[in-house]
Amino acid sequence: MSTPPLTPEQLFQRLDALGIPHRTYTHPPVFTVTEAVALRGQLPGGHCKSLFLKDKKGGLWLVVALEERPIDLKRLAARLSAPRFSFGNSELLYRALGVRPGSVTPFALVNDRERQVRVVLDRGMLDRDPLNYHPLENDRTTAIAPADLLRFIAACGHTPDIVHLDDATA
Repeated sequence: MSTPPLTPEQLFQRLDALGIPHRTYTHPPVFTVTEAVALRGQLPGGHCKSLFLKDKKGGLWLVVALEERPIDLKRLAARLSAPRFSFGNSELLYRALGVRPGSVTPFALVNDRERQVRVVLDRGMLDRDPLNYHPLENDRTTAIAPADLLRFIAACGHTPDIVHLDDATA
């Protein structure tokens, strides 16, 4: 990554500049969906997971889905007509999206200035309002509306593939 990644505060400034309403909740750092469920209490909306994947030809992918959706990587690759998937390692994650493991989020697309990462959104996730993601660090959760997520992704120069991931479940 040639320029430093944005901080959460810079992300919030970017959201404000785009006119995107957002609300952020602070909590202890979480690294797994199970930890997030235990800590969030009654936080409303759709809670999501983000998978940073690498295909066998070196392509990078960010797949964002509802946290309760089990994802089978083999079925997912078939659904997306992609080469076999594996999880990207922490160094590649930081170089591509400027975040560390446990903090993978669609907000990290703001750091993908070279547009190396292909974005896939679970269609079912977009029916929830608000949607909750880490704001580049895993000690907070930021809620935004689905339409605003799409506007943010577009402002980052990405066009997401919006797909039904039902046939990619485990």
